[in-house]
Amino acid sequence: QDNLQGYKTQNKFLNKEILELSALRRNAEAREREWQAKYTSLEAKLCQIESKYLILLQEMKTPVCSEDQSPAREVITQLLEDALKAEPSEQPEQAFFKPHLVSEYDIYGFQTVPEDDDEEKLVAKSRALDLRSLSLSENREISTGVKWENYLASTMNREMMRCVELKNLIRSGIPHEHRSKMWKWCVSLHIKKFKDSAVPGYFQTLLQKALEKPNPASKQIELDLLRTLPNNKHYSSPTSEGIQKLRNVLLAFSWRNPDIGYCQGLNRLVAIALLYLEQEDAFWCLVTIVEVFMPRDYYTKTLLGSQVDQRVFKDLLSEKLPRLHAHFEQYKVDYTLITFNWFLVVFVDSVVSDILFKIWDSFLYEGPKVIFRFALALFKYKEEEILKLQDSMSIFKYLRYFTRTILDARKLTAIAFGDLNPFPLRQIRNRRAYHLEKVRLELTELEAIREDFLRERETCVEKRDLISDDEEDS
Repeated sequence: QDNLQGYKTQNKFLNKEILELSALRRNAEAREREWQAKYTSLEAKLCQIESKYLILLQEMKTPVCSEDQSPAREVITQLLEDALKAEPSEQPEQAFFKPHLVSEYDIYGFQTVPEDDDEEKLVAKSRALDLRSLSLSENREISTGVKWENYLASTMNREMMRCVELKNLIRSGIPHEHRSKMWKWCVSLHIKKFKDSAVPGYFQTLLQKALEKPNPASKQIELDLLRTLPNNKHYSSPTSEGIQKLRNVLLAFSWRNPDIGYCQGLNRLVAIALLYLEQEDAFWCLVTIVEVFMPRDYYTKTLLGSQVDQRVFKDLLSEKLPRLHAHFEQYKVDYTLITFNWFLVVFVDSVVSDILFKIWDSFLYEGPKVIFRFALALFKYKEEEILKLQDSMSIFKYLRYFTRTILDARKLTAIAFGDLNPFPLRQIRNRRAYHLEKVRLELTELEAIREDFLRERETCVEKRDLISDDEEDS
């Protein structure tokens, strides 16, 4: 009895100790989370301050009124050199300022700070710091990664299906570590009937044909390989790992679809796909974009489908952003010279990489309507700044670079999928059909005029002797 009582007393004591230790641990964890949040907030503010510091240094380095080489100018030059160093192996002890480290490449392999132009270096580093600040600010809230982990855990014992929850998750951006799996799943979703009808080893068979018997597209593919994404380490030199994969996918596709063969722009689509997918999956991703998502003749020599989409986009801009549309009309600015490439290569080389991959996440799940949404969202994001510009030259100059100044992916996504609603796909399909008919009629009329001219020139001696400047040059 005494022993039993002793054990009971000891057990109560130990249980009390355990409860007290658990409470202490919870309190310590709560304090740690608070400190972590404060640290993240301070780090985000530091990035903002350093970004402004860089711009200020550049302003002070080249004063407007004075040309004297003062000691202060030397200090500013030294400060600027220190600040522009990207992840140095060892920071010199005598450095005036130890800058926030910015990696030479981002997680996708894109160069963050260019090597040659100091002005470009400064802008790029400032942009990288601003992006870091935005990323840290977002991480203070409920992590998107946690939501993704919970969702994927719930689908472990069942097949993943299209649903509103998944669509919203994808719109918020697929985490880097899950993107390969999700992109492959999205592609399979759209391409199932093509893959089911293909013979086993279909991709390898096409590739073997292409390697044994080059087709007319081979030469142009070879010329474009190193021009694809020169600012990405996976494609920057002939020996880069991505170049051979890029070549293989483009050659295989040129044999699958001889009507297109190869069109400039396909190389960039494949290069982005290969950053997350294996060669065969990247091939099917290209098939999805060209043969499922986009209308016919989007990537043929006439680019007929691409021309039609620009007219549809003009209609949507006049409807969704009437002030901006009227502004462009007033100053006779043809913004389709800029937007044409957005549609053709799905924003590759037009927006910062974080935003680019979030656009591609939604694009591969929802299809081409996403391009219209984000194209309009980019204009809406900077609408007030564009409206302040009062001549066609300054407007067009601004349009050439403004998309790379947009860094807040969350705000842009909210505009694309919130502010621009309603956005029915039926409306886009109807307008595509309407404009396709119009473009075809215009092309028929132009062809008739051309044939009449050639016929007239052949029958009229005087006109036959006239030679155009182009013919004379040749």
